[in-house]
Amino acid sequence: MRGRLVLNGTTEIKGALGEVSGPHESLATALQLSTMTPLAAGDTVELQGYFRGADGYFAAGHTTFWGVKVG
Repeated sequence: MRGRLVLNGTTEIKGALGEVSGPHESLATALQLSTMTPLAAGDTVELQGYFRGADGYFAAGHTTFWGVKVG
């Protein structure tokens, strides 16, 4: 399972790429991505992900995005 955060649908946010490559032993696996990037009014951040060895999905109802204003 691999995921990344993308700014405004096109630009990968630096440092926001992660992968879980070990065996999945349950029906739920967590992938934590964390980084800092400047955002402007109207910017969007989305999760893009894929699975290599099996089918799967990223559950929108169980995905959390936290933002903090610095400065």
